[in-house]
Amino acid sequence: MPPLDICVPYWGDPATFIETIESVRAQEDPAWRLVIIDDGYPGTAIAEYVDDLADERILYTRNETNVGIIENFRRAVAAAEGSHVVVLGSDDLLLPNYVSHVRQTIAAFPDADVIQPGVRVIGSDGTPTRTLVDEVKQRLLTPKKPTTLVGEEMARSLLVGNWLYWPSLAIRTEPAKRIGFQDGLPIILDLALLIDIAFEGGTLRYTGVESFCYRRHAESLSQTTLLDGSRFDDERRFYVATAQRAQLADWRRAARAARGRAMSRLHALSQLPGVLMRGSAASRRATWLLAFGR
Repeated sequence: MPPLDICVPYWGDPATFIETIESVRAQEDPAWRLVIIDDGYPGTAIAEYVDDLADERILYTRNETNVGIIENFRRAVAAAEGSHVVVLGSDDLLLPNYVSHVRQTIAAFPDADVIQPGVRVIGSDGTPTRTLVDEVKQRLLTPKKPTTLVGEEMARSLLVGNWLYWPSLAIRTEPAKRIGFQDGLPIILDLALLIDIAFEGGTLRYTGVESFCYRRHAESLSQTTLLDGSRFDDERRFYVATAQRAQLADWRRAARAARGRAMSRLHALSQLPGVLMRGSAASRRATWLLAFGR
């Protein structure tokens, strides 16, 4: 089995990202390849750090100009050479068993297009934390035991509420490259790709084995875009289009899940007080439509 490709569309605090790099280097299974694609973050700290490591498994490249989140995600996937790719966040951490567990899962489930291990949520300081979003994800939406979801069932499950943690996923490289990321959906580009994979009859394997630390903090792009309305506008457009797509495919359960978008509506409701107080007129309208619109 080839090494596991871990590709990072890098933008963020160098000190935090160095922790991410070290979590990769601390893997029990040394069969990994780390590709860093720097989207022009100010300074040379990461380039110098990687150069000092002199680890032939780590490749650092820097974009000539800032290309933005969608294009840099595309470049991260394009850099993969093996069967599966991990698009790792520049502030998340791999637990020491991550690579060995993912490679074992690929061997045991060779048809899996998406592999989701168990995830530990940490705060900006690196200590375990729990938020309402993660309580809903892990207690209500995530399967209670290891399971495999295929096609419509995969789509339906994610449309009810996206319980996956994108940076922790190992995704089959071929469909990730071929399908790619949609323009105009920077906040939910991950969900859009996963639903596209499901519509091709793709397979999602949830293992339940904790091997990843996902960092949750208020400064993330997904949080800051709540106040300008762009996130909820994107979500609503996506769910409406996906409901129509599922209906045409005669995927009735998936279509109902997309029209209902239960967890998306609940999330909008939970954010409504803050948006009403601090958001723009556009954000208030977007939040209201996502929560109560068709």
